[in-house]
Amino acid sequence: MASSNITSYPKSKIKILFLENISDAAIKLFRDAGYTEIKKIAGALSEAELIEALKDVHMVGIRSKTQITAKVLEHAKKLQAIGCFCIGTNQVNLSAATKKGIVVFNAPYSNTRSVAELVIGASIILIRKILDKNKSAHEGIWKKDAKGSFELRGKTLGIIGYGNIGSQVSILAEALGMKVLFYDVITKLPLGNAENRKSLKDVVSNSDIITLHVPETNQTKNMINKTVIKQFKKNAILLNYARGEVVDLDALAKALQDGNLSGAAIDVYPWEPEKNGDKFTTPLQNLSNVLLTPHIGGSTEEAQYNIGEDVSAKMLQYLEMGATTGSHTIPEINLMPQEGTHRILHIHNNVPGVLSEINSTLSANKINILAQYLKTNDEIGYVVLDIDKKLSNNALDLLKQVKGTVKVRLLY
Repeated sequence: MASSNITSYPKSKIKILFLENISDAAIKLFRDAGYTEIKKIAGALSEAELIEALKDVHMVGIRSKTQITAKVLEHAKKLQAIGCFCIGTNQVNLSAATKKGIVVFNAPYSNTRSVAELVIGASIILIRKILDKNKSAHEGIWKKDAKGSFELRGKTLGIIGYGNIGSQVSILAEALGMKVLFYDVITKLPLGNAENRKSLKDVVSNSDIITLHVPETNQTKNMINKTVIKQFKKNAILLNYARGEVVDLDALAKALQDGNLSGAAIDVYPWEPEKNGDKFTTPLQNLSNVLLTPHIGGSTEEAQYNIGEDVSAKMLQYLEMGATTGSHTIPEINLMPQEGTHRILHIHNNVPGVLSEINSTLSANKINILAQYLKTNDEIGYVVLDIDKKLSNNALDLLKQVKGTVKVRLLY
């Protein structure tokens, strides 16, 4: 990192806000790097509260509850980066963030193991009907019975979405002696003996347990609906540790009540309370052999620590080096500090002629470019310039005038 360089903006004045009780590992990384203006809030904030809270903030860390809307970003004039301390980024308006030149990072891999282990654990609990036996024992009823209780070994697990988590579940399931089928809209290389099937129907109609690991998109909304549930094997089990909008919970409740499915484990819901202690309702409450958890798939201390380190490290590398590895908005550039230079970051609309204007403007003013990096996506171009120290302030002013400029920052 460029920690040995003097940054253009004093570290003591850079304001960082962490919401939703993000791991202290994130705070430690910034404090160890010399940043002191760090604030942590336990819960999420409403849109109006966010607008006020982000007024002078340069970096914000959130989890899944906080919604960073276009309106919020419109008022966040100093915001440089958003860290999503979770798998997804659907809580951020990525289009608006891109137009504002704000980098958005997340942690797509850090809680993979935590979710995968919980899926396997829930599968064992449901296929053994542990929930019913546990309830009876707490009520003082001795109910030792093998009927309807099975081993995972020899059963078929159907995985919908064979990404980071789905493939990890696949490995664990095979280790327990299960047969694995999977379906993904993108062609994926099977791990172990897993079989890639060509349709959702093919997987759900041939699986004893179906687990969902897909993102929330227009295509996946109510993916598991009344029609699809009718294609499930009789007495199959459904697990959803993906996104709340993926399953039609009313249709699922009906299938459970009618005895068409034998169990379900649900961790995510179309609507979820904002904070602990708030009232929560779902049509699946009080149904037999249904395991309900409050969106805790990735909520282990190990996962939260790893997420804290992963996302904050990406934010810090952008803040101090201009690196955008893992960004969902600004093109990815990963570069080391250049000794004896000042580094300027230039984010601009991806239109023809910007790079040419940058180079001709600096050349006309006899400003020497010692190193230059450029990368673009459909909307945004990102240029990193290492220039002569003596001329950096003049260069900064000139670059601000370049047509199509979104954001310019003197890094060090």
